[in-house]
Amino acid sequence: MSSLIKTDGQVLAALDPSTYADSVADHAGWAAAKTGAPLVLLHALDRDGAAPSRDLSGNLAFGSQEALLEQLTTADAERAKLAQEQGRALLAHAVDHVAERFDLEADTRLRHGALVDTLLDAEDEARLFVIGKRGEHADFARGHLGSNLERVVRAVHRPVLVASRAFRPVQRFMIAFDGSATARKCVEMVVASPLLRGLPGVLLAAGDSAPAGMDEAAARLREAGFAIDTAVVPGTPDAVIAAQVARQAIDLLVMGAYGHSRIRQLIVGSTTTQVLRSCTIPVLLLR
Repeated sequence: MSSLIKTDGQVLAALDPSTYADSVADHAGWAAAKTGAPLVLLHALDRDGAAPSRDLSGNLAFGSQEALLEQLTTADAERAKLAQEQGRALLAHAVDHVAERFDLEADTRLRHGALVDTLLDAEDEARLFVIGKRGEHADFARGHLGSNLERVVRAVHRPVLVASRAFRPVQRFMIAFDGSATARKCVEMVVASPLLRGLPGVLLAAGDSAPAGMDEAAARLREAGFAIDTAVVPGTPDAVIAAQVARQAIDLLVMGAYGHSRIRQLIVGSTTTQVLRSCTIPVLLLR
């Protein structure tokens, strides 16, 4: 089943100047150390937040308009320069951070453009993406996810490790299992990857009875050397998963990601989104 995962790619961490920056670096460093993969730390300079230019020709005399446009151009150039300096400082800090925490050397990339496009451009060489649950502009009070997170998870085809706000060593994991082809593939990807090897885990299903294939999935994990418990808990998947993560002291959750169809992309409040919002631990999203 090794063909299910890319074994020669990089762990690529997407950093921004948010409170998640150190945690993203930590989760990426942990994953790189566990898999033996090269670590790349990336920061994308996205101009989406820049103030739009306005046509003021009808409101100002020519001389005034020309002077204002020159000031705006100068201000834009200064903002771009400051953003680049901030990005370089962010990456330099992260390099030192993973070197100290995990004794790893990391490469860095500073790119211009939207984060989603930047990660898609790097997808062929990536084994795993790591991104924070929320970015620098997220609404923490309301528990909203970062807009970049949902865009990235829906767009890329590689596994995505969604970092929690603080890193802690992963000692016990859980796989959310619903009997679907995606859930079964998640099991096979866990078996094929060194990321969680040697750790105990739980195979969890939400509902009144075990979904088809759950016993086989548990057996597959045990054959691969995992110490796996199984649990079937009544309730909706998002509520059950969040409660069991807390109850069973789970450090990392594995589950299937969003679908790629346009219809599924329009669904608001999917299980993936609700679990990401409610869980305070990292979530590994697999295709």
